[in-house]
Amino acid sequence: MPTPISKRTALLPLLVVVVLLSACNTQEAPSSEQQQAPQVVEVGIVTLVSEPFELTTDLPGRTAPLRIAEVRPQVDGIITKRLFTEGSEVKAGEQLYQIDASVYRSALNSAKAAHLSSTSLSDRYAQLIEDQAVSRQAYDEARAASLQTQAALERAEIDLRYTQVRAPIDGRIGRSAVSEGALVTDGQEAAMATIQQLDPIYVDVTQPARDLLALRRDLAEGRLQKVSGNAARVTLQLEDGSVYAHPGTLEFSEVSVDAGTGSVTLRAVFPNPDTMLLPGMFVHAQLIAGTRSEAILAPQQGITRTPRGQATALVVNADNIVELREVSTERAVGNRWLISDGLNDGDQLITEGLQFVKPGAAVKTVPAKNVSAPASAADQEG
Repeated sequence: MPTPISKRTALLPLLVVVVLLSACNTQEAPSSEQQQAPQVVEVGIVTLVSEPFELTTDLPGRTAPLRIAEVRPQVDGIITKRLFTEGSEVKAGEQLYQIDASVYRSALNSAKAAHLSSTSLSDRYAQLIEDQAVSRQAYDEARAASLQTQAALERAEIDLRYTQVRAPIDGRIGRSAVSEGALVTDGQEAAMATIQQLDPIYVDVTQPARDLLALRRDLAEGRLQKVSGNAARVTLQLEDGSVYAHPGTLEFSEVSVDAGTGSVTLRAVFPNPDTMLLPGMFVHAQLIAGTRSEAILAPQQGITRTPRGQATALVVNADNIVELREVSTERAVGNRWLISDGLNDGDQLITEGLQFVKPGAAVKTVPAKNVSAPASAADQEG
């Protein structure tokens, strides 16, 4: 029969295990205060600051020469000289080519002789008709022959003059399609060279018809900067992002709607004294529609949309609590949105950590790292 001492010894390990389990449970079980304490999430914010903003309307387009002329021969012959440098500026009336003139000079001399003979006969018959020495019919025939030879003489003079191929307009002449020794013919399909007038230069822009109505309304109500009655002041942004130094004018007259696309083509005119603009360049014409002194521009990372398309933003209030705002975005401006309603100067807009917070949550704010520097005015998009 075991003694009382041996019973106590057997119970000791069991008591130790119970004490240890109680201690573990005490350490692992959090207090009620700890269970109720919310976790504070860290979010990146951008503090919005109102700033002056120039409203512009962006119109993509391409440059086109003010005038273009294809040089073609008006008489047949062999090219004997080319008198211009390819790519140079030429003046209207400047001689570009010389066609062999020997045949036409000979034809002119022959026409002169025929005209002299017929004119002498007509003059002699004019004297004889008064004395009734010749019939009236003979005189009329001599007079008609004189007029015919005069016309032939004028034609021969024109043909000889056309052997000197001259520039029809001022402008820059391109490469020559013919060289000395080439045969050219009157009315040939291929041009000998092409001249383009580049100063001033056109910029043709295409817009949906509905946008044209809005532009015309803005022009009529004075929101666009006017140059004349039906023209608006416009600036130009080049393909490399630089701003063209010379402003131009955009005409709203003489446009028609393309039935297939529902778009219209407008034409702007820009001075081009340095020929920086060349035909076929892709550019952005920008109409200045006014200035807002206190515009709110919000980073696009901080604006989301609901399934219904409503733009929303999460902001942190003075108590570090997240608030949901419905906002109105007017237009994209580079990497930001122009906000017309819903956000104000000084608001702390969350742009980083949006997926971890909900309205009403307490947060800790730090400067956002996912927002780059605002786009420059040259990058603004209407």
